Amino acid sequence: MKTFKNLIITALFTGILLALNLQTVQAQASEPYAGEPLCLPGVYQSPQSDCLVMGPAQKLTELAQKGITLPFKPIPGYAPDPAFSIYPVPYLTVGEQAIPVYATLNDARARNPARYIEAGFKFLAVYNRVDEDNGIYYQLTDGLWIEAGEASTECCIRYGRTNGLLFNQNPETAFGWSLDTIDILKAPGYKAPKTGKQLHREDMVIIYDLTNVDGVDWFMIGVDQWVERRKVRRFELNNTPPEGVDNNRWIEINLLEQTLSIYENNQLVFAVLIATGLDPFFTKPGLFQVYKKVEIEAMSGSFEVDRSDYYYLDDVPWAVYYDEARAIHGTYWHTYFGYPQSHGCVNLTIGDAKVVYDWVNVGDWVYVWDPSGATPTDPEFYTTGGA
Repeated sequence: MKTFKNLIITALFTGILLALNLQTVQAQASEPYAGEPLCLPGVYQSPQSDCLVMGPAQKLTELAQKGITLPFKPIPGYAPDPAFSIYPVPYLTVGEQAIPVYATLNDARARNPARYIEAGFKFLAVYNRVDEDNGIYYQLTDGLWIEAGEASTECCIRYGRTNGLLFNQNPETAFGWSLDTIDILKAPGYKAPKTGKQLHREDMVIIYDLTNVDGVDWFMIGVDQWVERRKVRRFELNNTPPEGVDNNRWIEINLLEQTLSIYENNQLVFAVLIATGLDPFFTKPGLFQVYKKVEIEAMSGSFEVDRSDYYYLDDVPWAVYYDEARAIHGTYWHTYFGYPQSHGCVNLTIGDAKVVYDWVNVGDWVYVWDPSGATPTDPEFYTTGGA
């Protein structure tokens, strides 16, 4: 009887083992890599035969393929000298009505004008200021005078900033600048949750990836960090000289992304956010040569028959002329870089314009292009241009 019970127990135990073995065989059949260990956390550039690239190793490898490494590599760029952002002179914001200009301080006191600056968009450069009981008088850099009340002035613009980066080696990834305050999302798409972080205007970001969700492009700017592509201006290295450049020194102006870059011997020297010509005063595409540099000068003009678009801009600094009246120059009358703003010139902050002015030589090349093809290329479309 005892032997019979032992046989029953042995049979049951054997059945359990057979069932467990069957489950193991089935599990192995459904897992093609069963029995192989996970690879240690790290970046794997090729398939592995002795471990599974999964988990942390898979994540790190995917990030590395997008240019993200741990520790994070910064863009190899640095800001220009802060002293470049100090304006050469203070500038007055002047009302849009016509204003009288006086040859001497006594003429200004007597209201005996030498001439008028016509109505329009005006900024004046200031050399001196005199405060008296009957008014405040400004002497301009050309020696003439105005009275503050008559000119509806606001004084004074003295300091600016830079948004460009200097380089001593070519960057390995694309980067760009934010155009506005932007919420950073945890994934691409408007439905993705926010990270709680934001970009602010002209913040520089590294761009690791681009994807499209529901017809909208998104940039990956970090691990689980995404922003909408149209709110960022992207700079990409393009260090092959354009056809026709014979000295390996050129400036590239990208009208779509609103960026300017300097190259020398296939090396990126400088990259910056700019403002080019506003429709219909586009900055003309093409390859040009710098023909003149002017440290500081007044710019004025109009394009409409009734001169309703007249502008007068005193002491515009660091002008580099390359296409008739079109120039790369410093701009103190607006700060809206990243969007077309000008009458055809290429606007930079004063500090960034100083970098370009100091680097460029007469005879160097300027290549202007629009990757989208939206900017007119017919020369008949263009006038001589303006600020």
